[in-house]
Amino acid sequence: MSKQSSASLADFLEFMNRKGLNTTSQRRVIAEAFFELPGHYTLEEFYQHILRRDPGIGQTTVYRTLKLLCDAGLAMEIHFSDGITRYEAARPNSHHDHLVCLSCGRIVEICDPRIEKLQHEMAEKHGFSLDGHVHNLYGLCAACRNARSEGQSTR
Repeated sequence: MSKQSSASLADFLEFMNRKGLNTTSQRRVIAEAFFELPGHYTLEEFYQHILRRDPGIGQTTVYRTLKLLCDAGLAMEIHFSDGITRYEAARPNSHHDHLVCLSCGRIVEICDPRIEKLQHEMAEKHGFSLDGHVHNLYGLCAACRNARSEGQSTR
């Protein structure tokens, strides 16, 4: 297990203890898997990943544990234009934005200090104090553009 997942798991266990909630072995397996799995996953995608680790864990337990991770500030719900909720680990001081392919659904994380700087400048110019933002850019990835130009389907 990586340092990041250990620290995040410890934070989750501390949160559960502070709230007086039981830290079951299933919740622990789910949290460990969540912190080890990079990217953005739907409940169903993450559940399928959990089933490979422990087929005895139910989808409701996975969903409730993801909600607890969000309540603890260790996970975030992400909403793109398709209306499907995805989850990703919340990484303090590691803000990023997303490029989203409208054809295949590929999601690429991007981080550019120029974007962050410009956002703060625009907010200040208009008298806003930023508490956060969501920045998703939609279009077609290179593979989908190539497939489309060749008349192929990308799904």
